[in-house]
Amino acid sequence: MTNQQNVVVLDVISRGVSNVLPRSSLPVAKSFSPQDLKMLLMKRLEAENGGAKISAWVDSMRASSPTRIKSSTTASLPETDDTSSWIVHHPSALSMFEQIVAASKGKQIVMFLDYDGTLSPIVEDPDQAFMPKEMRATVRDVARYFPTAIVTGRCRDKVYSFVKLAGLYYAGSHGMDIKGPSKSCKYKKGNQGVLFQAASEFLPMIDEVYKDLVEKTKSIPGTKVENNKFCVSVHFRCVDEKSWAALAEQVRSVLNHYPKLELTQGRKVLEIRPTIKWDKGRALEFLLESLGYANSTNVLPVYIGDDRSDEDAFKVLRERGQGFGILVSKLPKETNASYSLQEPSEVKEFLKRLVDWKEMSQRAAKCA
Repeated sequence: MTNQQNVVVLDVISRGVSNVLPRSSLPVAKSFSPQDLKMLLMKRLEAENGGAKISAWVDSMRASSPTRIKSSTTASLPETDDTSSWIVHHPSALSMFEQIVAASKGKQIVMFLDYDGTLSPIVEDPDQAFMPKEMRATVRDVARYFPTAIVTGRCRDKVYSFVKLAGLYYAGSHGMDIKGPSKSCKYKKGNQGVLFQAASEFLPMIDEVYKDLVEKTKSIPGTKVENNKFCVSVHFRCVDEKSWAALAEQVRSVLNHYPKLELTQGRKVLEIRPTIKWDKGRALEFLLESLGYANSTNVLPVYIGDDRSDEDAFKVLRERGQGFGILVSKLPKETNASYSLQEPSEVKEFLKRLVDWKEMSQRAAKCA
């Protein structure tokens, strides 16, 4: 409660409720103790603050969910002054490919890839976000030459069922659930795959919240609630925008009972996760350390992602002054990424060129 609210409560107690609250809000023929007055005002303030919070959430939902541009082989960013300026500061990773690989001279490239919107197109039903076969083959080739990790808000097991590649690292639930390659791999540290879970004690709580949200949101058509093990995602991609406020109110009503959880947002998704200092950026650092590159200057991390949660990883790379973040977006966005790609098809092209470059480099080294 703010100092101003404290003053109002004291004012009610000293002057009487009739001088502060409208008469329409007063019960008839009832006397109020100071404690009664305080509780009454607290409920009113809570309702007002809750309304302001919902309004802020809805504004943020709109901001994080820009109108999508239909995919096309010839699609490009619309030409505006703002777009041109943005492209200057975040040039295409395809047009800057030679500069990117030149920066890797004498260094080991480590690839970090988001899933939805990066390796798989964004779809209305998150359970149908399957990776195209060509993309899977490309990622498999990338992992042959570079340590490769999928870093996603999805449940680790769920994203593995989409990717189905055993030679990768998987960081699910925004990096709170990390496991290394399940088969023999030259990049593994020791004999066991990396396994790290940052918030195991929250699992029962997450299950409770998931069940509560399923029940609370079932009256809002189009809502999809997903249990991602260490976080809960409430997808509103198929929810009419007129119902966003109602959806946000239901999410808030559940979240109010769990002070150890917080709300974050992505592309048309509200996410509830533990209030611990762990995110995709921390997951990137953990994986680099697991690979033996914690304080190494002989590594070039490259992180490709499209979502607000990927900004944590982009920021880490900027702060390290090492590696590159690549944002996947058709629209200009505020970002810590160094480069951009417009859609998953361009991600695939970039990864293919990376594999081709590596193969050519190895052939040249053998002939030297």
